[in-house]
Amino acid sequence: MPVEHAIAMIGLQADACEELGSPLYAALLRRVAQDVRDGGPCADAVAGYEDAPGPDAIALRLLGGVHALVLTGRAPELAVHYPSVGGSFAPETLDQAWAAFRTTVAAELPRIREWMTRPPQTNEVGRANLLITGLLHTLAQHPLPVRLFELGSSAGLNLLADRFHYRSTGFAYGPEDSPVLLPDAWRGAPPAWLAGPQPTVAFTERRGCDLTPIDPVSTEGSLALRAYLWADQPARTARLDGALRLAAGTPAPVDPVGAAEFLAGVEPASGALTVVWHSVMRQYVPAEEWAGVEAELQRLASASTADAPFAHIAFEPRRVGDRHRFQLTVRTGADFTVEQVLAEAMPHGLPAWAPVV
Repeated sequence: MPVEHAIAMIGLQADACEELGSPLYAALLRRVAQDVRDGGPCADAVAGYEDAPGPDAIALRLLGGVHALVLTGRAPELAVHYPSVGGSFAPETLDQAWAAFRTTVAAELPRIREWMTRPPQTNEVGRANLLITGLLHTLAQHPLPVRLFELGSSAGLNLLADRFHYRSTGFAYGPEDSPVLLPDAWRGAPPAWLAGPQPTVAFTERRGCDLTPIDPVSTEGSLALRAYLWADQPARTARLDGALRLAAGTPAPVDPVGAAEFLAGVEPASGALTVVWHSVMRQYVPAEEWAGVEAELQRLASASTADAPFAHIAFEPRRVGDRHRFQLTVRTGADFTVEQVLAEAMPHGLPAWAPVV
């Protein structure tokens, strides 16, 4: 039955939240799953989405809608339990937190139902840790100015990856006074090629695409980005706050088109390295659309030359055995059929580590 599918999807998201360090959301989602089974307010919230596929992330849509209410002051009793607005959560207060959550859903059902129509967009800044790694690796072979094109850009924050500061033992990159700090970028030592001095990246162009782009400097756009962050993960909130400050002063246009259509307008350019990158977005693209993306990537690779090189950089999950592993891969025009796996990382990008063979 569809409701059982919805309950299973919510349970899987609860497990993911627990694994990725969000005890608040893990605990709440397990109560949400039971409330859906019992026909409570959360069942009303997800009505019509019971058979939605996993990538639609109905649990994250629900959490985002509730978090938006908390952030805008419409759920003061729940805010007490949300660290993102100064509250605190502990396992012994779960009953109170859940009661406030359930009451909020019931009281604000029309607003939450509207939020359920939005695809989750965190524009996770931590994933820039992998993207910049792939770019530095490519620049070592093609030391040229960069034309950057991002697929599934959301608000375009990771188009500003060179403005962030990355640091771990034996590695530092980016302006030290950046408002976006990514400490503990690597688990253990970084790759030897990354540990030495790195070039300054010179961008001549940076653009992205997204079917539903977010304006990061608007009140509504900023709220959407904050709402989809997990409320008990302050480091992610701090990174987003810094990236939003950067975005206010550095325009990075995001075209409201699909990825294949966007790439159709891109050509390699003499004297520049043309880069297409993306992070944790492929799962949201239908197979037929992605076939068009792959054809465009192949076209760019075939059209590239030594004077006009091309690289495809991706940080995406893939099934390896019985698990999903999030891997950084690079393909270049010189030999586009060879995919280099440079690193693996947690889904939010921190920390990264050498690829597991």
